[in-house]
Amino acid sequence: MSDRLYVIKIGGNIIDDEEKLFLFLSSFASTEGKKILVHGGGKLATKLATQLGVEQKMIDGRRITDTETLKIVTMVYAGYINKNIVAKLQSHHCNAIGLCGADGNLIQSHKRQHPTIDYGFAGDVDAVNTALLKSLLDHNISIVAAPITHNKAGLLLNTNADTIAQEVAQAMSKFYQVNLIYLFEKAGVLMDVNDEDTVISTLTKQYYEALKTPVQEKGSPTIFAGMIPKLDNAFIALSKGVQRVVIGKAEELKQLIDGKAGTNITLQHFEEKV
Repeated sequence: MSDRLYVIKIGGNIIDDEEKLFLFLSSFASTEGKKILVHGGGKLATKLATQLGVEQKMIDGRRITDTETLKIVTMVYAGYINKNIVAKLQSHHCNAIGLCGADGNLIQSHKRQHPTIDYGFAGDVDAVNTALLKSLLDHNISIVAAPITHNKAGLLLNTNADTIAQEVAQAMSKFYQVNLIYLFEKAGVLMDVNDEDTVISTLTKQYYEALKTPVQEKGSPTIFAGMIPKLDNAFIALSKGVQRVVIGKAEELKQLIDGKAGTNITLQHFEEKV
């Protein structure tokens, strides 16, 4: 298992900015080796829903996906955004294929169950088709995955892109040395969300738990609260076989890969300190 695989997740801040997207895809295309790009949806789905008069509801940052919203996010995520990214990668001489979870039975999921909230057609991942991914990667085809999955009974489901990246990274770790990279608008995990110079270069599980502890005492987290779900996902991925997780800016992809930017999270660092 000597091959390295990069599973890279980009968010709306990149997708919504044509210049940032172009520069990122240029950098992604020139990154050597096997790679999977998982993308979110950006603001386009909300904009289209507004134009169509479909009310959008969010709870704790998660979209409530009713029947009409499911149609919109499928069109936007698995259609326009996915194929736009693939076309741009082709222009950068990166042979890519765009897939959603239903294509080739890529990602199977189930409708989310919650004791008090009806998330509608939101999906939680059950299985990843690693054979399909490996076949494509071994033919030097990069994969662009849209956050739409299916339940193998004919139902499409809207699924969190951060979770898809984590699940894909975990599943592929039995074949490759997987590097999971979360890209967003900040330079990494910050001690002060308003100061880009306060990047935590290495975050161990032990240090992470210590930074979360003062929440009850101070009434606010030491780490920006919006980062906590990403970090929880990161440590789950590492515990499931992912070799390395990095969080940082899309503009610094090369430096993130080289360990010269962002926040590095590795089990190796944690184990050495135990």
